[in-house]
Amino acid sequence: MKTIKKSKLTRAINVALITCAAMATMSMKLSLAADSDSPDADAENETGEKIVITGSRIPSVELSSATPITVVTREELARFGTSDLGSALAELSAIAATDTLQGNAGGNQQAGISSANLRDLGPSRTLTLVNGKRHVANTPGSAQVDLSTIPISLVERVEIITGGASAIYGSDAVTGVVNVILREDFEGFEVNMTGTRSLEGVGAGNANINILAGSSFGDGKGNVTFFAGREITAEVLSADIRQLNNFGTILNPNDTGEDDGIADRITVPFVGSELINRFGVINPFGPAAARYTFLPDGTPILQVNREGTNSFAFGNFPGGCDTCFFTERTENILPSAQKINVGSTFNYDISENIQAYGDFKYVRTDIKQQFQPSFRFGNISINVVDNPFLDPSLRQTLLDSGQTTVSMAKFFDELGNRAANNKRETFRFVGGFKGEFTLSQTEFAYDTYYINGKSNNSRQTLSSLIPGNLNAALDAVIDPATGEVACRSQVPGAQGPGYVDPATLNSGQCVPYNIFGFGAASQAARDYVSADVLRQDEIGQELYGGSITFDTDELFSLQGGPVGIALGYEYRQEFSSTVTDSLTQSGILTNAATPNEFGKFDVTEYFAEIKVPLIEGMAFAHELSIDAAFRNADYSHAGKANAWKVGLTFAPIDGLIFRGTFASSVRAPNISEAFSPQSPGFGRVSDPCDNDNISDDPDRAANCAALGIPAGFEANDNVSVNVISGGNPDLTSEDSDSTTFGIIWMPTFIEDFSISMDLYDIDLTDAITSVSAQTVADNCVDATGGPDVNFCGQIDRDPVTHDITLVRSGFINASAQKVRGVETNISYATNLQDIGLDLPGRFSSNLFISKLITLEVFEFQNRPDEINVEVGEVGDPRWQLRLSLNYRLDDLNVNWTSRYVDRSARFDVSPGGDTP
Repeated sequence: MKTIKKSKLTRAINVALITCAAMATMSMKLSLAADSDSPDADAENETGEKIVITGSRIPSVELSSATPITVVTREELARFGTSDLGSALAELSAIAATDTLQGNAGGNQQAGISSANLRDLGPSRTLTLVNGKRHVANTPGSAQVDLSTIPISLVERVEIITGGASAIYGSDAVTGVVNVILREDFEGFEVNMTGTRSLEGVGAGNANINILAGSSFGDGKGNVTFFAGREITAEVLSADIRQLNNFGTILNPNDTGEDDGIADRITVPFVGSELINRFGVINPFGPAAARYTFLPDGTPILQVNREGTNSFAFGNFPGGCDTCFFTERTENILPSAQKINVGSTFNYDISENIQAYGDFKYVRTDIKQQFQPSFRFGNISINVVDNPFLDPSLRQTLLDSGQTTVSMAKFFDELGNRAANNKRETFRFVGGFKGEFTLSQTEFAYDTYYINGKSNNSRQTLSSLIPGNLNAALDAVIDPATGEVACRSQVPGAQGPGYVDPATLNSGQCVPYNIFGFGAASQAARDYVSADVLRQDEIGQELYGGSITFDTDELFSLQGGPVGIALGYEYRQEFSSTVTDSLTQSGILTNAATPNEFGKFDVTEYFAEIKVPLIEGMAFAHELSIDAAFRNADYSHAGKANAWKVGLTFAPIDGLIFRGTFASSVRAPNISEAFSPQSPGFGRVSDPCDNDNISDDPDRAANCAALGIPAGFEANDNVSVNVISGGNPDLTSEDSDSTTFGIIWMPTFIEDFSISMDLYDIDLTDAITSVSAQTVADNCVDATGGPDVNFCGQIDRDPVTHDITLVRSGFINASAQKVRGVETNISYATNLQDIGLDLPGRFSSNLFISKLITLEVFEFQNRPDEINVEVGEVGDPRWQLRLSLNYRLDDLNVNWTSRYVDRSARFDVSPGGDTP
């Protein structure tokens, strides 16, 4: 190979670092040509060895790229103070924090998973690779990869490209690629132990120990590296965070109406519900004077009254309330997680032209979550006359008011939280051969590989109610034959004509349940009314493929050099299944019946890439090159799809580079989107016909009235409603067009100073969207000319209260999303003595500035007037900055990093959105 001067390589590496728009101290020296652990790394760099960076399969000495690439080094990852790779990367402005360990804390299916979500367009549109190759998913039915299964100690660097990359890497790379590069050719023994702890006394913290050992053998022909690790993340509940204080909103008593310049709602602490608690509330929906709750021992007391109103179910209790329900009491900020990972990497030079390589890993994670306990909100009926557990004085009070039966609401904390014990196991094997061969005078580099990955998840949810059994156990009477308390279903003489046993499981074994107070029910009664739910997920991926790269030097060369070419083929199979226990499938629990889920697909792909160096070293054309790529994919479930990319790099003079890319990318529907059966769940729906929401759309009032909903209707919409959703086998692939334009300036008169600026623009159409329950409800009554029959037909309302009780939804190719922004990176590094300071060491700094210009979601792309603007809302701030200052003296490194996140709205900033 040709050699290049060190100064040219230095410039090339600087170009790469600026091209990478590094959000950390990227001005520090980074070796991409050799393992940074190697003492000969600099010498190897000087050989001019061609290397591969994310975004291209064509090796190149020059590291400049038409596509912006962010690089986070191993050294930088060590500073984040977390062993979770996904949480560390989420501090970068390009990656939203919605799907980290914390972001997924509220969901059972994704508990303990930490994934990348580029540009906040969803983790399903971000492709995660390891050493440039796909990784098995960890969430059933999706391609979502758990980054926490990759030990940070094993990571050499992470390369992130924004914008469509499907032509290079295939489906799912709509918003970009996160490529995790692992350490290789490691020699020695390394133990890494870290631990963090909150200084606020909230119990937050993590600890991990990782061991890495590697050795070369066979006279340097091979290398084997082993790693093992143990990680622990402590649980954090919302109630542990003192600053939260159950903040919420209430109606502003000073408000005079919409758009009066006075806030409709104000934010206050201690927003909870007096209508339900862990002790039980009688007459929850009745007048306050008749609403009773209980002390833990079952003694009745009048329930407190709210001072401000949030909604029908929630209000404000400024001094706190011991007999009210507050949502933060049982919510996870972080679940507890314990992880074990073991694995190995190896490579061996069979000959000068053939190298065998591979790696395998096994990861087991045990996650424990906390959810709200099971509850019944008013749908409990207590027989005042017969129930022997009811306090006698309260019984008489109720009977005197004419109440022989009363409704009751309660959180069943005494059963235990609906905790989830999840065990996740991931196994992945990669094996292949790579090397070079010569035909005529042309050198060909090849890579053939096989990948097999599996994830097995066992998800056990504890203490789910069996409503039928609960109703039977609550209907307690005195058995005249024994004088003991018994279930009415077990006392024929107390049943009366037409009696039907409400129990749905083991009806002959009913145990009476004392619901009044806390913990009064026997263990046998608790066991009778509750059950644990078990779900088993299996996710699999099998892939084989190969690529070959060469150039046209033997045939022809352009002024800038020979044309580089890469060709390749991949065949991939994906499958996913979720099997639930018989109780869940039967529908006797609080959820509707949940069927098993199965799905699989395969895809055959061919791809080609070309890099054309048109001009190099000419006046006013220091560099001009074009790169392009094309991929054809044939999916068994979604048909054929094509993706392409064109990039341009132009440097009129040394140190000034203009670059741009145009790409068309695709994402095929994943298994859940295409194959999941109709299954139940829960969702929150803000009723559009509620008096607070009726004015948000000009058509709502008339349409709600046409549905028979009275004026001034106040919905009970602070509780979850049943949602039934499922897949759609007729889905087609999403399409996205992405554009990036950028400029890099590295002035020759300032050493190690650089500045880059890049504009990115992603336009997604025919996006696969799960029409949310809220969207169904809104579109039912927001249509012009009368209620929308199709959407209204997907909603069930209670015929008496008019509250929404069930919403049906699903996946369709109907959405559009747009995101646009600008990122600027400024880096500077210098030896302190070089700037006149009589001090040893080297100083480096990096300032990264991100501005989000546009983030718009169109639930239905054929209704552009219905726009959801996300810019400036929580999670999508308009401005983000990150400043990193670093001082290095030999092996001592001191770093200071500061982040700035722009203020964000907690309400909908969309045009026409209600601004409270």
